[in-house]
Amino acid sequence: MSDQGDVPRRALHLTAGLDQAQVVHAHRQALLVLRPSIDDADFDAISDRPWPLDVVPFVDRALIMSRNELEAAGPRARKKDFRLGIGADVRDDAQFEVLLALAPFTISASGFAGGRFVFDANDTGTSMWIAVTEEQETELRSRLEALGISPDIFTEPAPRAPRTRRFRWRRGRV
Repeated sequence: MSDQGDVPRRALHLTAGLDQAQVVHAHRQALLVLRPSIDDADFDAISDRPWPLDVVPFVDRALIMSRNELEAAGPRARKKDFRLGIGADVRDDAQFEVLLALAPFTISASGFAGGRFVFDANDTGTSMWIAVTEEQETELRSRLEALGISPDIFTEPAPRAPRTRRFRWRRGRV
């Protein structure tokens, strides 16, 4: 459990080996639950696989959002690739709809609350990490169960093994 701001949050990640429909539902339900607490979100309009046909119109909308963002920033704002780092105002239903559509398929989408990560979705839908409050976790598991999906597809990440040194470099030794 981590403490982000004054709200304790539990880190969960999406289990590997799910079918595409489960991945899509998991991403979208997690974002819907987290939406009220997200201050800032961004995503890339790039996927390692072809975009599903029902998502293509949202990719077009994302690119328009990116171009509008660049125009608003002025002539000095230049990105190498305007498909990267597209900002989404989650309070705006149209922009949130684009984030919901692309998150399960993009190489990167992330959201922040109080300057800290609350979600990170990447690797074209194969990876998702979230930080939820107890209430958000209960709501997410309930939403998944209502869709006929096991609420246990989100699990706590395994603890990391402590780092060990295999050798010690000393000045003057080869």
